[in-house]
Amino acid sequence: MPRLQDSIHILRPPEAVFDITQDYSRRLEWDTFLVKAELLGGAPRAAVGVRAWCVAHNGLGMETEYVSFRPPRVAAVKMTRGPWLFKDFAGSWNFREAAGGTEVVFVYAYALRFPFVLFGAFARRRLQREVRQRLLDLKAYLEGAEPSGGR
Repeated sequence: MPRLQDSIHILRPPEAVFDITQDYSRRLEWDTFLVKAELLGGAPRAAVGVRAWCVAHNGLGMETEYVSFRPPRVAAVKMTRGPWLFKDFAGSWNFREAAGGTEVVFVYAYALRFPFVLFGAFARRRLQREVRQRLLDLKAYLEGAEPSGGR
């Protein structure tokens, strides 16, 4: 299964960075990739077994379920329902204290369905760009600058 990752250093403690990334009531304040983000089933907060529904700016929606949730170190989800182009999808946020702040590592693992697998290189570049932009937006939000929202 293809995997990609990116990281960024944010001048805030891991607890603060973890909390803002996993707070769905505030997710759209910084995450310009999404136009909708909500926890399902009346869940008040993210936790193992909790499902979330997110819709990207391109209109594609994905339901995920938390498979790991260890504040303030890691949060990981797997796709339970999503765009037909993905056969499998999983993502994780990893946080570690580093140089007076937090090193945030965002990882995607995914498999495309046929015929989308024929466009694997394009999909990888697109996903990598989206991951990078989300990290830049998170950094800008937490360090007091305006998110760029560059698409």
